Amino acid sequence: MPGENLTRLEAQERRAIVDTQSYEITLDLNKGAEVFGSRTVVRFTATEGASTFIDLIAREIREITLNGRAIDPAVAFADSRIALDGLASSNELIVDADCVYTNTGEGLHRFVDPVDGEVYLYTQFEVPDSRRVFAVFEQPDLKAQFQFTVIAPAQWKVISNSPTPDPTPAGEGLAMWTFEPTPVISSYITALVAGPYEATFSELTSASGRVIPLGVFARKSLWEYLDADYVFEKTREGFAYYEEKFDYPYPFAKYDQMFVPEFNAGAMENAGAVTFTETYVFRSKVTDAVRERRVVTILHELAHMWFGDLVTMKWWNDLWLNESFAEWASTIATAEATEWTAAWTTFNAMEKTWAYRQDQLPSTHPVVAEINDLEDVQVNFDGITYAKGGSVLKQLAAWVGVEAFFAGVSAYFKKHEFGNTELPDLLVELEATSGRDLSGWSKKWLETAGVNTLSPAITEGADGTISRFAVVQTAPADYPTIRPHRLGIGFYNLDGDSLVRTRHIELDVDGDLTEVPDLVGEQRPDLVLLNDEDLAYAKIRLDERSLQTAVDHLSKISDPLARSLVWGAAWDQTRDAEASASDYVDLVLRNIGTETESTTVRTTLAQLQLAAGAYVAPEKRDVTRIKVADALWELARSAPAGSDSQLQFVTSFASAAATPAQWEHVRALREGETTLAGLEIDTDLAWQLLVSLAAGGVVDVPDIDRALAQDNTAKGGEFAAQAKAALPTPEAKKAAWASLVERDDLPNTIVRFAAMGFVHPSGVDLLPEFIEPYFGMLDTVWTSRTYKIAEYLITGLYPSVLASTELRDATRAWLEAHGDAPAALRRMVYENLAGVERALAVQERDAQE
Repeated sequence: MPGENLTRLEAQERRAIVDTQSYEITLDLNKGAEVFGSRTVVRFTATEGASTFIDLIAREIREITLNGRAIDPAVAFADSRIALDGLASSNELIVDADCVYTNTGEGLHRFVDPVDGEVYLYTQFEVPDSRRVFAVFEQPDLKAQFQFTVIAPAQWKVISNSPTPDPTPAGEGLAMWTFEPTPVISSYITALVAGPYEATFSELTSASGRVIPLGVFARKSLWEYLDADYVFEKTREGFAYYEEKFDYPYPFAKYDQMFVPEFNAGAMENAGAVTFTETYVFRSKVTDAVRERRVVTILHELAHMWFGDLVTMKWWNDLWLNESFAEWASTIATAEATEWTAAWTTFNAMEKTWAYRQDQLPSTHPVVAEINDLEDVQVNFDGITYAKGGSVLKQLAAWVGVEAFFAGVSAYFKKHEFGNTELPDLLVELEATSGRDLSGWSKKWLETAGVNTLSPAITEGADGTISRFAVVQTAPADYPTIRPHRLGIGFYNLDGDSLVRTRHIELDVDGDLTEVPDLVGEQRPDLVLLNDEDLAYAKIRLDERSLQTAVDHLSKISDPLARSLVWGAAWDQTRDAEASASDYVDLVLRNIGTETESTTVRTTLAQLQLAAGAYVAPEKRDVTRIKVADALWELARSAPAGSDSQLQFVTSFASAAATPAQWEHVRALREGETTLAGLEIDTDLAWQLLVSLAAGGVVDVPDIDRALAQDNTAKGGEFAAQAKAALPTPEAKKAAWASLVERDDLPNTIVRFAAMGFVHPSGVDLLPEFIEPYFGMLDTVWTSRTYKIAEYLITGLYPSVLASTELRDATRAWLEAHGDAPAALRRMVYENLAGVERALAVQERDAQE
């Protein structure tokens, strides 16, 4: 990716010279399948006589005119930049170019629906990809008004940030849409979506009294599966919640939500024009975990309309101001404004698990990260920026009081509307409404990295009462910060068939040791749970008696959030090689059958498979994998008919299958010879079972092609690519490798699914021969592919399933030999290495059993 980077220093220098006012952008979408026309008129002020540059990635530039003066593109345009010299105090720049459609989910993505041949377009601009569509000062603190004009087939729908105008004729079969200018916003949240999308519309009345038009859009071939009324319902609940809590009405003219094909992320917060992955259009039965995740995502993007779109960070080191806030806000809104009242349990099971894992990698960083350039920020959309930041904000809200927190946020919006901010701008308002000095809190929580561990220290008298209770806090040697925590402590006791909470206190914990005199004299309970109600961001440990209670009675804990905390504690101890991976496998298999929270089940089953496949000692691995798959099949057979758990156990069993007998169960289930009451083998489940059969070598390429012919859809193509890459033969692995590494024409989602199939555990014996080619391709992939495709290949093709010393040593050798490689690339490889090193440490611990 040479010539496409932008450093923070360059952005600061350019901002000191330039202040943007407006863009007029005309896009001609009628120039064929490869390019589109892009004409940009930019008006901006500048330091008179100064020089700077504007960003553009284009195939050809026909015209550059600055203040009426023609500039030769051959001279001025290089490395995605147009040099601008001799600026006036007030400037008008015209750039006319042909830009290129992508199939990578970056810039203007072009998709042809295999069902009906229709063409669908959408933009994805975060972080630096609006420059793939128009000439732009590509940095968040150069805000402006954006006015789009689009020429496209007359039968299409065209959506942007402003309300869609009535089109006018623009030639045979064509029309032109001229949108009103947007409010002042950053370029990365501008948007264009175009194609023969189906749509339905509604409206709501904002707190300001304005009527806000609402739209929901999807492809024709998926439209029948989209429950638009439910999407509108959650949107209305979110609007009401946020407008009340933020005390600031929705800031844009309308709110459209578009489900678009081959999307890289869950969603993107384009102002008034949010794009979502089509994963959230449910053509087959999905788990409650996925259904709840869609609601959280809807409310996450809606929160961004205030935090991120109305008020935007100056530079990407404060990306957390967008994402952490949206994580926290969407979770509290889901819990308090929708039917998904257990959203904080989901947050603990999914987001916090992600955060703790990320915070223990060698690439961990403070929530407020040091972002030196665009490549730095690309790899920072991670568990720190999202999940740790959201966790920290939850603790901050508990510490200052949630009402004071919302009041500070409201003042922040009113003071900085349509502007750019840094961390201190938010802290000033929170200090004013809460009366707390947040400077020390900020330094310890936002400006340092690492996760603390909290353990109980309990002394028990002869009569069974507690004579001393304290909370011990430790920190890793590399990140030794000891932090303040707002913390709950719960006492749980067995009561018949339940393990119920009988005592709860809340306190502030700080320092290496915090005495808790309020618990002295209490009868020691069966289980002591630190961080009860999950206010704090910290790993927790269970004392010996509590751990035994949890192992024996985890499923009897009546509170789902408490169960999630115990599940998490057991997993953390396993990952940290403090407990046996084999014991963790047994713990899961004994207790998962009665777990009621879908996301907890989903997360725990994924951890179970990681433990069985990479964490148990190598000599136990084959036996453990067989045991796990057999147990999952029995759990599927005994699960309530049609239940969420039944579906999760079936799909997890299919993924874990490792013997001919197990694949025979998969085959019989797929073909209807074996049935489970209430379980429908619908389209997506049939594909998941076929991927399992491919991984077992039970089917071949013609079988997969026949399945694709029956479901010749975008989703079918993704599953087919995964299944072919999962075939456990040298020929299949080499073909998959060649399609991904030696060619560069596959679209983004096919790349991602094929990589998943390539590293399927069933083919683990075939992967060692790809270690050397993997490291041989890294430099080429990084320099020749777009960021997202490079990421999919570098992380997706790494054969972590090997979990071997050979892979560890090869990874270390590459890092030692490539000290001058780009920091973002080295970070990806370091994270790959960390996973293998952790697996080897846990294997060694497991071998001691």
